[in-house]
Amino acid sequence: MSAAELGRHYLDDVGLTLRKQRRLAEAALAQIDDEAFFRALDTESNSLALIVKHVAGNQRSRWRDFLTTDGEKPDRERDAEFEHREADTRTSLMARWDEGWELLFGALAALAPEDLVRTVTVRGEPHSVIQAIDRQLAHYAQHVGQIVFLAKHLAGPSWQSLSIPRGESRRFEVARDGSRYRPAPPRGHGDGG
Repeated sequence: MSAAELGRHYLDDVGLTLRKQRRLAEAALAQIDDEAFFRALDTESNSLALIVKHVAGNQRSRWRDFLTTDGEKPDRERDAEFEHREADTRTSLMARWDEGWELLFGALAALAPEDLVRTVTVRGEPHSVIQAIDRQLAHYAQHVGQIVFLAKHLAGPSWQSLSIPRGESRRFEVARDGSRYRPAPPRGHGDGG
């Protein structure tokens, strides 16, 4: 495999992984109502709304003009991402979420394999493009995990597993005829991980 092929493979894989992360978060968010979307477990916890707002703000800052400007844009108000404002509705925050992901996927789509060794900055710190992408991949995975965990907690017994439900691991194995796992109807189990 050539360096260019490896670079293209990396970019394609990162894009696929990030799309899966987005779908996972959105499947979790779809299971909770508006009241739960804005509920924080305690004064030191973020609500799902604030996590969504933060991820969107981060994406707007990091992915706009990705190759040419610092990833921490001067117009970003990071602290405000963790404050609920009156104008913050579920609809408005999810619209920001969508815009953030579109910026990310647009920036990734514009990258060529040879861009991976270029240098970009985040808060003045130099990163190779690969390092900057990996940094964001880890950051978003952390927040998607928070979203799934919190949504599962808030949904309670109505939660529908997003992966293999507890007690279903054996059924997940690929059948001899090549057919894939089909989950049994929900029995009140949580996410099996």
